[in-house]
Amino acid sequence: MANKKTSTETVHTEEVLVEKTTTQKPKEIKTPKKPDWEFKDRTYYLMDGKQPLVLTIPGKHTEKRSLLWFDEEKGYQRELRYATNQHSPFVDEQEGPVTLEHIIFRNGSLTVPARKANLQKLLSLYHPLKDQVFFEFDAVAVAEYDLDDIEIEIDALNLARELDIDMLEAILRVEFGNKVSNMTSKEIKRDAMIYAKRAPKTFITLANDDNVHLRNIGVRAVEQGLVNLSQDQRSFSWSSTGRKLFNIPFDENPYSALAAWFKTDEGVEVFKSVEKQLK
Repeated sequence: MANKKTSTETVHTEEVLVEKTTTQKPKEIKTPKKPDWEFKDRTYYLMDGKQPLVLTIPGKHTEKRSLLWFDEEKGYQRELRYATNQHSPFVDEQEGPVTLEHIIFRNGSLTVPARKANLQKLLSLYHPLKDQVFFEFDAVAVAEYDLDDIEIEIDALNLARELDIDMLEAILRVEFGNKVSNMTSKEIKRDAMIYAKRAPKTFITLANDDNVHLRNIGVRAVEQGLVNLSQDQRSFSWSSTGRKLFNIPFDENPYSALAAWFKTDEGVEVFKSVEKQLK
C-alpha cells in the first residue's frame, strides 16, 4: 500500500509539471516605436513666390496678433510662443525664464536646422499662418507634383501627334483665332505641339471638348461661304439660298451658339451637309 501511494504522488507531481510547462505564456517582444517627429533641417517659403528682404511673423501671442492653437484632445486653445531655451512651443509646457527670438524670413525663405525642433514644430504643425503666409518645402511632394506635370505634358504631346489636322486646327483656333486659316498643315502640327507643351492641361481639355470641333466647322463654313453670318451677328443662313438657319441667342458668341445648334435635330442635318462640302 505504501508503494502504491508513493507511485500516485509521483504521477501527480509530473502532471503538475507538465501543466505548468504547457500553460507558460511566451515572452512579449516589444518593437520600438517610431519617433513622432523627424529631426532634419527644414526650409520654409513665403506663399506666391514673394521675396521681401525681411518679413517677421508672430512668434508669441499678443492682443494684436493671436498665436493660439486649438487642442482637440484637451478641448481648449493653447498659447504658442517661440523661446530658444525651451523644448516646446506651448507656453503651458515651458518652465523657468524664457529667451524670446523673432521669426524672420529673409528674401522669402527661412531655413531652420534640426537642432531647433521647437521652432520647426511651431512652423510645421501649429502656426496659424502656415499655408496662408508661408509653407514648408517638401521635396517628396514637389517631386510628385513635378512628375504629374511631366506625365500630363507627355500625354498632351502624344495627343497632339495623334490627332488629325482638322481637330488640331479647331484647337488652335481657340488660341489664335482666324490666323489658323492661313496656316499650312505643317505649321498647324508644329504650333499644336508647342501649344501642348506650353499648356498641356488646356490642350487636353480642348481636345476632349466636342464643341471645339463643331465651332471650328462653323467658322470654316462661314470663311468658305457655305454659311452666312448676318452683319448684326444675330442669325445664320445658307449662303446659296439665303434661308435662315436659326437666330443667335442674345449676348452669346455666334460660333458657340452655332456649335450648340449643330447638336439639335435640325442642326445635325445641316452639320452633316456642311462637313461634306468642306471635305
